[in-house]
Amino acid sequence: MTKSYDSDPPPYDRGARLLHWLVGALIAIQFAIGWIMPDIGKVTQPIGLIAWHLGVGATLIAVMAVRVVWRLTHRPPPSSLSSLLGAASSATYFLLYAALLVVPVLGWVNASSRGWEVRLLSIVPYPSLSPTGSVVGHAMGDVHSALAWVLLALICMHVGAALFHRFVLKDRVVQRMWP
Repeated sequence: MTKSYDSDPPPYDRGARLLHWLVGALIAIQFAIGWIMPDIGKVTQPIGLIAWHLGVGATLIAVMAVRVVWRLTHRPPPSSLSSLLGAASSATYFLLYAALLVVPVLGWVNASSRGWEVRLLSIVPYPSLSPTGSVVGHAMGDVHSALAWVLLALICMHVGAALFHRFVLKDRVVQRMWP
């Protein structure tokens, strides 16, 4: 039995869709770099893949800042989700946004504690968030790594929910964010 799509839920605006997929691409790149870059030790220098990880992280912070401002100034389209699914969706989005902001900021704190400069597009320097040699700043590197796994779990939940909507519920929720 095929579901009727006469009352398709309205899509997100182009800005929201662009920011969604840009963040998705940056996160995919960031996880790929994070998995293959060398471990960071006391004498590690921010070169090679580590420099790339810092650069992509700086870009992710900037794009997430734009995304938060966009979300605060542009109401999402109305949803046709049940109250239970709507609550689950809202909670997951809140946690995703929080993790997408906190994880890269903690990496920035850790980089600052190592005396590394974080730059947007290798041009615009970000301010240092912790003094060089800060024990707390160094510890934030471990928290950054641990929370990256939480972020990955949230992303898997998000993708799993999209697949659930597409293949089990057979509704058009996924098309709301499709380019």
